[in-house]
Parts: sequence; C-alpha cells; structure tokens
Amino acid sequence: MTVTLMWEARAAQGRGADLLAWARAQPLVPGPERRETFVAPGDRVLVITWWPAGPGAQDPAELPDPPAELLHRPVHRWRFTRVPD
Repeated sequence: MTVTLMWEARAAQGRGADLLAWARAQPLVPGPERRETFVAPGDRVLVITWWPAGPGAQDPAELPDPPAELLHRPVHRWRFTRVPD
C-alpha cells in the first residue's frame, strides 16, 4: 500500500522563486519512495511525495510551513491512500 502526500503553497508577491528554492531544499527524513516538485501560475509550488504504508511502515515525513514572509496564504496539505486497481 502507498500513501501520497501533497503539499501546496502560494508565494507572496514576487517570492515564487524563493518559495520554490525553499521547498526543494527541505530534507525529508526518512526519505520518501518518490518526490516530485511542480510550479503553477500564481507562484504556486506543489510537492508530491509517495511513502510505503501498512504494518511496520513509519509515518511519512511532511514538509514544514515555510517562513511567513514567503507565503501569500497558509499551506494546503492533503493525504491520499492508493486504491488498488
């Protein structure tokens, strides 16, 4: 089984590159099976991570909130569990 975490933030005016750099520099310990970073119009940054789930699996490490001066609004977070086909 897999758990997928989505972390999305909108940067303060003119701070999109700074928010992206901050998000990319954040270590996740232990590391996820997979991690991808995306950008979207409006200076939004999205990080998606995939983690093993089930008996014996550790809780996924989540990205923290960035410094307030980088944000236009609070971070949004979602957690999904994969549904077998």
